[in-house]
Amino acid sequence: MQTRSGSRYTKPPSEVDGWEGRKERERKRRRGQVREDFSGKRRRCSSPAAAEGGGGQKPDFFDGLPDDIVVCILSKLSSSATSASHLINILLTCKRLNGLGLHPLVLSKASAKSLTVRAKNWSESAHRFLKQCADAGNFEACYILGMIRFYCLQNRGSGAALMARAAIGSHAAALYSLAVVQFNGSGGSKNDKDLRAGVALCARAAFLGHVDALRELGHCLQDGYGVRRNVAEGRRFLVQANARELAAVLSSARWPPAEAAVPTGCCPLLSDFGWSVPAPEPHPANRFLVEWFGARGAGAGEGLRLCSHGECGRPETRRHEFRRCSVCGTVNYCSRACQALDWKLAHKAKCTPMDRWLLDGGAAAAAEVAAAGEYGAAAPAAAVGGDGGGME
Repeated sequence: MQTRSGSRYTKPPSEVDGWEGRKERERKRRRGQVREDFSGKRRRCSSPAAAEGGGGQKPDFFDGLPDDIVVCILSKLSSSATSASHLINILLTCKRLNGLGLHPLVLSKASAKSLTVRAKNWSESAHRFLKQCADAGNFEACYILGMIRFYCLQNRGSGAALMARAAIGSHAAALYSLAVVQFNGSGGSKNDKDLRAGVALCARAAFLGHVDALRELGHCLQDGYGVRRNVAEGRRFLVQANARELAAVLSSARWPPAEAAVPTGCCPLLSDFGWSVPAPEPHPANRFLVEWFGARGAGAGEGLRLCSHGECGRPETRRHEFRRCSVCGTVNYCSRACQALDWKLAHKAKCTPMDRWLLDGGAAAAAEVAAAGEYGAAAPAAAVGGDGGGME
């Protein structure tokens, strides 16, 4: 508009830019709120002020972190988590952490303790989460889910395949569990036993430092079970197993125990010398088996027995699969390693052939005690690697 002084009023924005100008400004404003992450997904900031860094509100630096850095941090946290609640709390923090917390790299690094599942809390969602971790390449999840499927859900093929997948990744516990399956012919008939394969798997697990595998291999060498007999070499493996077990107890956070606390179990080595220290902590998979079959009362099924070692939890998959103590005949074990542990923890004080003496007149019991091997029921308590009576 022309004025008397010759100046003009400015035109309204609608007349200067028109409809296209307003659309362009709106498009630029929205473009400033959208950022690209490393995976190519589009993610909006929490507010325009946070995106522009103005408006009197501090910018959200967490939203500014690239997703690959957040995934790397979450991987470190999941690998060092000491309980399942630590990982769950991360997933419940916010929507972004919930999405990135389920990234395959994070799940593949999850520790065994973070994957611990209680039998009373078992559900389809827990099964699905373990399956997701196993698919991401987590060998601990493969082993735990494999043990649950093989023994609890009675899905032998799938469970054995998962344990084999973990064993291929040099998972020591999976190698030892497959060795126990081979020794007993679990999931098949008695003719499916493969002692040489069991010894080979035990040797591989022992090389990786698995204590039970060292003890099992030592007894196999001493007895000539699936391998040529070598008493001296077998004793060396038993001593090495006890040494590793002692080192694990002394380096754990539970040592030294509180003076007022009365331990319920003893270390299998130090109990020979009258020392009371906390018993080794069982693997989450074995703890699940103990809780699963303990809650059912009837055990593994009609006519099927559980391993008498209280922290093992393995059940029989067919009748008379496990071997009994050759002295008392009242307990049975899935392996010589479990027998050795239970002998030191509990059975040494309970094993007695008195019932056999009363029923059989003493002759048969005396013959079995004599045939029990180098470490019979009356063996010296301080014999390194001793495990009490044999198994039949």
